[in-house]
Amino acid sequence: MFTKQSLLAFVGALALAAATTITEENPTQAEIDAARATTLPYSPVSNVTGLAFNRFVDIWLENTDYEDAASDENLAKLAKEGILLTNYWAISHPSQPNYCAAAGGDAFGMDSDDFLQIPSNVSTIADLFDTKHISWGEYQEDMPHAGYQGKRYPLDGAKSYVRKHNPLIQFNSVTDDAVRPRQIKNFTTFYEDLKHHSLPQHMFITPNMVNDAHDSNITFAGNWTDRFLSPLLKDEYFTKDSLVLLTFDENDTKPYPNRLFSFLVGGAVPEHLKGTTDDTFYTHYSMIASMSANWGLPSLGRWDCGANLLKMVADKTGYVNWEVDTSNVYLNQTYPGPMSTKGHYSSKWPVPATKGGCSAGHGVAEIVKNTYDRLQPTYNYTSPVPYDAASGNNVGIKYHRTLVCALCFSSL
Repeated sequence: MFTKQSLLAFVGALALAAATTITEENPTQAEIDAARATTLPYSPVSNVTGLAFNRFVDIWLENTDYEDAASDENLAKLAKEGILLTNYWAISHPSQPNYCAAAGGDAFGMDSDDFLQIPSNVSTIADLFDTKHISWGEYQEDMPHAGYQGKRYPLDGAKSYVRKHNPLIQFNSVTDDAVRPRQIKNFTTFYEDLKHHSLPQHMFITPNMVNDAHDSNITFAGNWTDRFLSPLLKDEYFTKDSLVLLTFDENDTKPYPNRLFSFLVGGAVPEHLKGTTDDTFYTHYSMIASMSANWGLPSLGRWDCGANLLKMVADKTGYVNWEVDTSNVYLNQTYPGPMSTKGHYSSKWPVPATKGGCSAGHGVAEIVKNTYDRLQPTYNYTSPVPYDAASGNNVGIKYHRTLVCALCFSSL
């Protein structure tokens, strides 16, 4: 008969066995086939009520200038079904730092698409979700199996899945866990989860290298988006109380301002806002802050701390967003950091804030406090624009708040 201790050990061993994944950068096909046969996807479900939405879905396309995306017939049609975000910005070039930022609240100096692994003491949105047991998952098209950590797939010929477009797989705090890697799955599992009503409350969805416009063009990606997203918006289970963001990782013309064509759709968009535009300044960090404010989650204490909230979330909380003068905003490179491979290396890992208020209004996560307690933050993370004074990156950008008097309606 099992004792309580032996039973816990047995269950733990089963969890580890089910979560076994490949950690090598370049696994063999035989290793992939073996892992595919034994690794079980994990699809947790939760129902935590949010202020403005109950599910948030991130869908990212690739490398397209704002004007080119806006001129695509399919994307323009979908944008009219929701809210067009006219002032949404990436944070850098190339692709990988943007995906990293969406999960970790910083790019840590990342300036390449190389195989990079971020140490386990760096927290991510997964840690924030876990504070309230909010289910999360990633769906990566053509990923060979759940938790796959290889750099690409297939191993030869044209690439379909690439690790650099996978946010959470870059973090050891995720990949070293016994269960978390199994929540990073492929599109086969997405449709199974949709069918069985086991989709998580946060999803990050990455099409393959052709469907996302990286190895094709915006017309091809627009057609794919219409085929993929339009039926989902008519699916009651998927769309009810869901907020779907369709955006891009970065623009295509590197010296230009890194502004992205983006829109919000889904059942959580109020009827009176459908077909409208929102010119609030947002970055990829704003989505972390908005989810935190929506579900009452803490901050990572990094650039999500001062990021503007989606207006429909800010309106629910009474938070006043920053108005940013974008005349000199480019956001097309990262500042020096430990993840740099192209001459901007710095051995110093940026220290997050552990005290003070953040835009979400719920302080900083305890796991971040416990890791960095008593250390001075590297930056003023209450800024809505990431910057680095030492390198001059994004220094001098002006921003302010306009407060409206409820009685006199005059700007203060």
